[in-house]
Amino acid sequence: MFLAASLRNHLIVAPTEQIAVATRMTSGARNTGASGPTTSVITKVKPKTKRPSLFRVLILNDDYTPMEFVVLVLEKFFQKNAEAATTIMLHVHHHGLGECGIFTYEIAETKVTQVMDFARKHQHPLQCVMEKANA
Repeated sequence: MFLAASLRNHLIVAPTEQIAVATRMTSGARNTGASGPTTSVITKVKPKTKRPSLFRVLILNDDYTPMEFVVLVLEKFFQKNAEAATTIMLHVHHHGLGECGIFTYEIAETKVTQVMDFARKHQHPLQCVMEKANA
């Protein structure tokens, strides 16, 4: 990126970061009382980006949704293989909830909505929620 400065019909182009700009004549009545060229420095500050917050997507246990359906959901929406999906499903069954993955807010929200819509479409009361990950 470049910054252009115009000095008495001259054009100076320099890369941005720190740019020495314009020597100009000052009137003698300023701070030091001396007249002569002065130089100003413009510093371009790059904004610091912050990593997005992460959210855990969790499936909750219920007494009505078949285990095979939970495995299907994990394979379809979270790209888990059959073994990983079965392990998560058993964790949900025994502990009441299981983690499907950790995602940014928008992706986690989309996954929760997809799972809930899919479960309703197939008439299962499966619950899927998201919570902020501790990191």
